[in-house]
Amino acid sequence: MTKAGKVATLTRGGAARLVRGRSSGGRPAAGGPGGARQAARMPFVLLVVALLAGGLISLLLLNSALNQGSFQLSRLKKETTALTDEQQALQRDVDGYSAPDALQRRARELGLVPGGSPVFLGPDGKTAGTPVVAEAPPPPSPAPAPTPTPTPPSAPAATQNPDGPAGPAPSGTPLPTPTPGR
Repeated sequence: MTKAGKVATLTRGGAARLVRGRSSGGRPAAGGPGGARQAARMPFVLLVVALLAGGLISLLLLNSALNQGSFQLSRLKKETTALTDEQQALQRDVDGYSAPDALQRRARELGLVPGGSPVFLGPDGKTAGTPVVAEAPPPPSPAPAPTPTPTPPSAPAATQNPDGPAGPAPSGTPLPTPTPGR
């Protein structure tokens, strides 16, 4: 074939393809190169759908983990509050037991007596001060029983007039008048 024949053949083949494309409504044939493009897009579409599904599932798992952490944090805060309250109650008890008057009372209950002046031992074994045996202080003497005092005869009650303010009491001192509304 000559060079001119080849050009004519190519032109005729291009025209045939052009006519075929127009006769099918502008769409390429199903078995043609367009079907291959659609088949090549399918893995890409599946990859995008898989990535989206994986992202949604990971977001769901992350949200669940955060909610679980939130519940645990709430529980730990309540536990901390309860332990703080218990610690404060125990500290109040310790403060009550370590007060001087409580210590003195408890020492008396145990039979302890106050010591005298202290005696010190030096590094050479000599004592500074005079050792004295501590003795219990004498028990307090019982208080005498109170004698009943005679009660004075009761004074007659002041009479009150239902029409108005009360008159003077029998002892001669006037009674205060009631103020309305109080």
